[in-house]
Amino acid sequence: MCGIIAAVTKRNITNILINGMKKLEYRGYDSSGLAIIDNQNNIIRIRCVGKVNALIKKINSMKISGNIGVAHTRWATHGKVSTENTHPHISSNIIIVHNGIIENFSILRVFLKKQGYQFYSDTDTEVIAHLLHWEQNKKKYCLKEVIQNSIKKLYGNYSMVVMDKNNPSKLIAIRSGSPLVIGLGIEENFIASDQIALLHVTKRFIYLEEGDIAIIKNNKIDIFNKYNIKINRKEIVSTIKYKSIKKGKYHYYMEKEIYEQPYSIQNTLKNRLKDNETIHFDELDLEKDNLLINTEHIHIVACGTSYNAAMVAKYWFESLANIPCDVEIASEFSSRKLVVRKNSLFITLSQSGETADTLSALRYSKNLNYLGNLTICNMEGSSLVKESDCYILTKAGLEIGVASTKSFTTQLTVLLMLIAKIITLKKINDNTSKAIIKTIQNLPQKIQEILKKTQDIKNIAQNLSNKNNILFLGRGDQYPIAIEGALKLKEISYIHAEAYASGELKHGPLALIDENMPVIMIAPKNSLLLKNQQNIKEISARGGIVYILSDQKFDYEDNINIIKLPHIEELIAPICYVVPLQLLAYYIALIKGKNIDQPRNLAKSVTVS
Repeated sequence: MCGIIAAVTKRNITNILINGMKKLEYRGYDSSGLAIIDNQNNIIRIRCVGKVNALIKKINSMKISGNIGVAHTRWATHGKVSTENTHPHISSNIIIVHNGIIENFSILRVFLKKQGYQFYSDTDTEVIAHLLHWEQNKKKYCLKEVIQNSIKKLYGNYSMVVMDKNNPSKLIAIRSGSPLVIGLGIEENFIASDQIALLHVTKRFIYLEEGDIAIIKNNKIDIFNKYNIKINRKEIVSTIKYKSIKKGKYHYYMEKEIYEQPYSIQNTLKNRLKDNETIHFDELDLEKDNLLINTEHIHIVACGTSYNAAMVAKYWFESLANIPCDVEIASEFSSRKLVVRKNSLFITLSQSGETADTLSALRYSKNLNYLGNLTICNMEGSSLVKESDCYILTKAGLEIGVASTKSFTTQLTVLLMLIAKIITLKKINDNTSKAIIKTIQNLPQKIQEILKKTQDIKNIAQNLSNKNNILFLGRGDQYPIAIEGALKLKEISYIHAEAYASGELKHGPLALIDENMPVIMIAPKNSLLLKNQQNIKEISARGGIVYILSDQKFDYEDNINIIKLPHIEELIAPICYVVPLQLLAYYIALIKGKNIDQPRNLAKSVTVS
């Protein structure tokens, strides 16, 4: 969501901050700003509603220079989208940028107004700035002590970077729920909410952990943990290639990431298929194997696209491994009383590993009687990975488009591999495990074949781009794929779309069917094909226009349209059939002229509940 970048150097940092903000645009935002302390010790703050390019125009009209500064891309939570609510916020000599939510900000605001502070915004961030200034003036503490005293009064999940005009040689960063990473340079150091923002200046990083406070100077970094003990955090060297954050020949990151899926899945499978007979995850040791052996129930918690992947996995766990599986939306899980099944393994799914609701669910689960917890995630240094008992990486590669594509298909690939591993460990049915391993090796090739159907999908996108409502239908493990297809369309084209299990058609949705309600039906050859064919006839008889994704022929009628797909093994069909739906959503949004990578009101990493 919101993005932070800050730097302290011996050179002009303006372009460093601007480039960092440009890299953070993918997270979703509605305004941006920066503040620099110049060589005359003046605070120069520039803020702008809209895209970073609008901010750049303002900056270019002013010659500004400084060696220390902070910048921010804001996704509105407290207060409308306006210049006044845009970060950075200032209280006299204190400058701050902030991600997250301060839950008790209104109480603090009333208190600070009584102390004589004037507010120019509706944000919770300005409350922090005034609180820090009040605390600093109260007893003239050093800035670190001021921050430590102040955060005791803050409730919520947040991260922030603070700069003091009266001591312009250092930045102080605090992590309490939202991610922050320090970038290490030579005679210069940086901090950001995402390493992507800093890849143009460094490959060396330190991830702050929960409760850390970091004092960052151009030639020195001191980190204190939540107990105020000075500590060394592990330095990592990023393996992300700078070129991977460029679109290359593609118009949008989403398009690029759809076409990267065969290679992403190859990377997910790499070095994990032992002699083509068993699954091996380097991330899981013998102790974790015992955890899987003792598992008698699976409870998966996730949000958004990851939740839809979990829904597919429910079918697989129960039909292939004979293990009961429940799936729940993370925000619902944490807010209810529940009964934990015997020997239940708690699994979280996330692309970023920083999703606030999923993290809350993991933390809540640790107070319950689960056998253990496992996360399936794309980001190795993320909070979910660090806080889970064990993890498996999807290895999808960098995903920048807000609408997840390759993260979804690689999550499904890992889940299928995990099922094969559990089957082998439990000695349930070795033939099933071998069949899974044999079949998933065909995935990259099958997806490549589907990607060759682009022109067919473009043609249908043209027909659907002027519709206001679209219905998606699927049965069995294709029902969650229908949900994911509808979600993709809503996210990037803003067309209202709903998904139903095909068998529910006569229980309400059939009332919507007419010539103005297009229906997208997922109908591969499987044991449910005859039932899907019956649904298609019911829709057609009522004048509905049907678009069918299938590897089968259907009786030709004027209102039936076929997107003919290659034959795909039933086991991996859900992973493959989502790809044409991703493309369909993409091309409809493209025709409608939408901002595909940065859809309105949405963010890539949802770090607030």
